[in-house]
Amino acid sequence: MNPFKTLHPNIKIRLLTSFLSRFVGNMVFPFMAIYFASEFGTARTGLLLLINVFASIVTSFWGGFFSDRLGRKRVMVLAQLIQIIAFSLMTAANSPWLQSPVLTFLMMLVQSVSNGFMNPAAEAMLIDVSTKENRQFMYSVNYWSVNLSIAAGSVIGGLAFNRHRFLLFLVLTLTSMFVFALLAFFMKESHRQNNKQNNSATMGRLIFDMGKNYQSVMKDRRFLIFCLAQLLILSLEFQMNNYIAIRLSHEFHQFIGPFSVDGLTLLSWLRVENTILIVVFTLAVNLWMKRYPSNHVLFIGLCLYSSGYITLAFSNQWHLLFLMIGILSLGELMYVPVCQTLLASMTQEKVRGSYMAVYGLVFQGAKVMGSLGVMIGAFLPSYGMAVLYSIVAVTGMGCFYQSLHRNQTVQGTPISREE
Repeated sequence: MNPFKTLHPNIKIRLLTSFLSRFVGNMVFPFMAIYFASEFGTARTGLLLLINVFASIVTSFWGGFFSDRLGRKRVMVLAQLIQIIAFSLMTAANSPWLQSPVLTFLMMLVQSVSNGFMNPAAEAMLIDVSTKENRQFMYSVNYWSVNLSIAAGSVIGGLAFNRHRFLLFLVLTLTSMFVFALLAFFMKESHRQNNKQNNSATMGRLIFDMGKNYQSVMKDRRFLIFCLAQLLILSLEFQMNNYIAIRLSHEFHQFIGPFSVDGLTLLSWLRVENTILIVVFTLAVNLWMKRYPSNHVLFIGLCLYSSGYITLAFSNQWHLLFLMIGILSLGELMYVPVCQTLLASMTQEKVRGSYMAVYGLVFQGAKVMGSLGVMIGAFLPSYGMAVLYSIVAVTGMGCFYQSLHRNQTVQGTPISREE
């Protein structure tokens, strides 16, 4: 039987809405920093973008809590409605009749708030309606969809953002309305709320209840070790746009065949290679890996993935770099679905949204570590950075091992059998 047909309708709707939202979003948002820098200056833009990040983080905790208290669908629909309002005003602020960078930023801030509010609910819903048997396939399809939407959206946005910004915002608004319709009329609620809960409680009571939710999450040491492991491994990927990009721009300038290639051009080629490999081979690798124990796939994937970034930290041999991108892409395809499946097995149903909100901090922490890599790289030679990456990778894998060991101890079943 086709495994896609066995997926819950909510999963299919979420895969579609996620693809559409990311596809049109990547036509716009990767280029907003350039737009704001031209309007407000570089330093002020950095501060504005930082405010956006913190707003998304704070609201994600509320989103996780309310998705546990009120239900996933209700939170997602409300967040999508807020996005429609934000995108509509952003469109107006970039129209032939009005040009307002200030209104554009304010609505981008509102969009970040709604996005932070929605994400924990959406991730928790996927876990609610998936099974141990189909989660790895679901996450593989989702990962393929994310990479394809980002690649395609970024290409179109790069060609059209400066000249057709109003049209892109208009498409973003119309797509957001379509996504709202799918969520409101076709998605089913996946989380049964506790009828004993007082949903009209005072703000003080809500804060107290939210504190209890997150206190139970923070007591889960196995989950926290897993988050630390993922943060360390993911931080290697963020070195690509930080230290590795700077190193190649300074150190690499060679002829590849008849072409004179500098470091930034090479970096672009490497990114394209990674994206193509992910998009083309995701489902094939998922089917191939099904015959092997999940914990073996996880650690072999982590080794391949880490070795690629360690090599990128010091090598200027272009053929070796292209080879290592292929190896790290295979490692990425192996470890990511297993990692997400492991995460799903750790979350407790009653506070699943809160778990996903805390897990969302991993991404932000990895971004911070990516920035720290630039600072450390100013003092360490490239081989020293490779050693540092190796330490980070080994520590991350050690944390994954501890998380797996605790998982087996608590549940009495090896992850390879459970998933």
